[in-house]
Amino acid sequence: MELKLIRGGVRELNRTSTGEPYTRFEVRPSTPVIGAELRGVDLAAELDDELRAELRRALLEFKVVFFRDQEIASTRQLEIARIWGEPEANPFFPTGDEVNISRLAKDGQMSGMENVWHSDHSFLAKPARGAVLRAAEVPDNAGDTMWADMAAAYDNLAEDVQALIDGLEAEHDWISTWGRILPDDKRDALREELPTVVHPVVKVHPETGRRTLYVNEPFTVRILGLPEAEGQALLEYLRLQARVPEYQVRFRWAPGSVAIWDNWAVQHYAINDYYPSRRVMERVAIAGDGWD
Repeated sequence: MELKLIRGGVRELNRTSTGEPYTRFEVRPSTPVIGAELRGVDLAAELDDELRAELRRALLEFKVVFFRDQEIASTRQLEIARIWGEPEANPFFPTGDEVNISRLAKDGQMSGMENVWHSDHSFLAKPARGAVLRAAEVPDNAGDTMWADMAAAYDNLAEDVQALIDGLEAEHDWISTWGRILPDDKRDALREELPTVVHPVVKVHPETGRRTLYVNEPFTVRILGLPEAEGQALLEYLRLQARVPEYQVRFRWAPGSVAIWDNWAVQHYAINDYYPSRRVMERVAIAGDGWD
């Protein structure tokens, strides 16, 4: 079997669209397959049931949606997250004004380390459903975030690779990443709460039915059921799929910008080209009930 990442030619890029129009906001797609800016929505205002339903549908179609010039507080950000589910804390991030809000403040003393393709909370038995990320302070012309459509990544694998990985499982763990920077006592205590977990290499999205490649660089540590060398070679090849530009969208932040993404469908990468400038983001993760 040939594991070839770099190839030219056409790639299959399918958006998850019902074809139903959006009536409550203007949609500006960012790429043919992933990302859209939604205009005409005031996230600080009360959102009725019809608008909430359209927002949920837009997220399923575009996988990450963007809003500009939003003036919302932490409590409102939590309410927006509840359109999709209950907020949950990240065990490794510092909190903001509310317990379920992570405040990611980076500068010359605390540099960003999220510049690796990853899926949030894949080290949990129930990975996060999604996230709501708000820009509080951003540097000029730097600090963008990218997302990659992992259903598109799966669709473009060779048929023999798809046949091989359908049904395989992989271990996910945090110990070699977050564990390296924690004091020994805190790491050992968290290890009791957060053991290694196993997820399918290919997961089926419960709402769209799309088959999604579910391995990522920091947290997927090995594929089960294969000889070690073969499994590691396959894992490295699958991890690299998020790096294909045709599957990606890139967003430039400004104060008041908000991004909401479907963590079951994408990976993301926070570009660290702003050091030592200051960048402050606040994130709400949405608990992952419903995706086994």
